[in-house]
Amino acid sequence: MKYNFLTSEEKRVIENGATETPFSGEYDDFYKDGVFICRRCDAPLFSSKSKFDSGCGWPSFDENYPNAVERLSDPDGIRTEIRCANCDGHLGHVFEGEKMTEKDTRHCVNSLSIRFIPRGDNLPEVIYEK
Repeated sequence: MKYNFLTSEEKRVIENGATETPFSGEYDDFYKDGVFICRRCDAPLFSSKSKFDSGCGWPSFDENYPNAVERLSDPDGIRTEIRCANCDGHLGHVFEGEKMTEKDTRHCVNSLSIRFIPRGDNLPEVIYEK
């Protein structure tokens, strides 16, 4: 599989499972209509309609596209890591039971792991419907 070029900081997060500094990412306080895709492989991950302000310092989504995200037990034994199901790139962590949204789920994602595509920019319309 061919992957996109990644900066050293993107590699640190996506390939090595690091976490960017809270409130530093370009998508933390970002609300436009479109799709968030994996920065490494371009797979669609989250609709902008599922993004919400959790106040945690990272972009938060209460739902991912079907089969787009894999959940794994984090090495710390407490959290659940989320990875791109297409390329296995590290995205962040998922939390449930916080009651922040009706779906009661918060995908806490590193901005460095995703890229935003505005509505209408060469993605099938069905992707935007979620």
